[in-house]
Amino acid sequence: MHIGIAGNIGSGKTTLTRMLAQHYGWTPKFEAVTYNPYLEDYYKDIKRWSFNLEVYFLEQRFQDILEISKSDDVIIQDRTIFEGVYIFVANNYAMGNLSERDFKTYMSLFNIMMGLVKAPDLMIYLKSSIPHLVSQIQKRGRDYEQSISIDYLKGLNDRYESFINNDYKGKVLTIEADDLDFENRPEDFALITDKIDAELFGLFR
Repeated sequence: MHIGIAGNIGSGKTTLTRMLAQHYGWTPKFEAVTYNPYLEDYYKDIKRWSFNLEVYFLEQRFQDILEISKSDDVIIQDRTIFEGVYIFVANNYAMGNLSERDFKTYMSLFNIMMGLVKAPDLMIYLKSSIPHLVSQIQKRGRDYEQSISIDYLKGLNDRYESFINNDYKGKVLTIEADDLDFENRPEDFALITDKIDAELFGLFR
């Protein structure tokens, strides 16, 4: 079984992925943010490095989903291939950070890949407001994230909402994250696991 964690930058995806893996005994699959060779350059000059960064992410996520499809474990994944395409690449293209030529090349490659993959069995969406995201980004203090603009975050948030509500056809569990501190308040984490238990029971009925 494949479970994805979706959410904007700073929403808590990685933390929740780790906690759920520990709680259920699932196998976590983390996004390789630390090892992306383009990420720091991207935040310094988004237009110059967008295509490089997005193709790198696509290649990494495609490898991940191929591995997941071959596993007998329950895999919980920090961000999926679908978000990379429908949120980040679409946003960069709309903002003029990807040329039409690069966008068409990217989408052609993605569509070929889609013939070999399927949607997660459950997508958990951490829905967060812009003020909450900004607070979390500042709190964790990654240098390369401090220059992210409010407009950029808002553009991503708008696309997340459209993707989850209009475009994504798989099963989604939406978690309103603004008032939750699931890392430090056990009752907040229990609220999430109760909802997941209900959804997973439905998957096996």
